[in-house]
Amino acid sequence: MKRHIFLNIAIILVLGLLTACTNRQLGTVGGAALGGVAGSAITGGSTAGTVVGAVGGGIIGNQLAR
Repeated sequence: MKRHIFLNIAIILVLGLLTACTNRQLGTVGGAALGGVAGSAITGGSTAGTVVGAVGGGIIGNQLAR
């Protein structure tokens, strides 16, 4: 139960903070999130794959949002 409360508070906080972001910042965050998920899926959940995917996705998202 406490985990669900914490998760809901975290989601509300993140959504609230994202409303103040520029389109480029949102592109970077979205790219990093998608890249992290893709990197994790491709490498079978390895930490290095997740980090590399997140960094690569963040760079791509940042550049596409220009």
